Amino acid sequence: MRFFMNEQLISQINHAGTPETVIAAITAITVSDTPELETINALIAVLSHHHPTVRAVAVEALVKLGNSTVKPLITAYKASCDQGLQAHIIQALAQIASPDALDVLAEVLGTTVANHCQGNVRRIAARGLGNIAINSPDVEVIFRVQDKLTWALLTPEDWGLRYAAAVSLQAIATPEAQAALQNAIAGEADQVVRSRIALALSPLIINS
Repeated sequence: MRFFMNEQLISQINHAGTPETVIAAITAITVSDTPELETINALIAVLSHHHPTVRAVAVEALVKLGNSTVKPLITAYKASCDQGLQAHIIQALAQIASPDALDVLAEVLGTTVANHCQGNVRRIAARGLGNIAINSPDVEVIFRVQDKLTWALLTPEDWGLRYAAAVSLQAIATPEAQAALQNAIAGEADQVVRSRIALALSPLIINS
């Protein structure tokens, strides 16, 4: 019964005449049991929809379905050359915060920025890495995330990425993350980023 319902919802997504019809089908998928791979892939395909609200609802649906969508999302990311689709995939992965997405998010963080959109995606990836570390009990995962975020805090010319890295390191709140923030503040030239790092360090100053 569930298979036929999923088939019907996929057909509704693929042949919908209006954004409202697509959104209704997406909503129905999110309240069902763990969907089949074909259903997840149909949701991923919707991330390329021309209507921004539909794309946003698809991201929310994939996040709500959680870990079952991570591997299909990563596969779709690697298979696509569409930067818009890839950006929405990174949004979903950053919010799901599965350790399985660590390598992809770290790769995005190190991408050379060619345009504003790529810069935004890197910042989302930085926040996603922070979410992974916060929710992981694995010391090795936390170490890898901290190492990548420390690089992002100290190296790139993109001030927005440094800002996002500071936010994530503050949230991780390990001694190593705090040390990275302390090391970065003296050499940070951008006033906005410097203020954000200072804010991240303020609880340490109060408690010292």
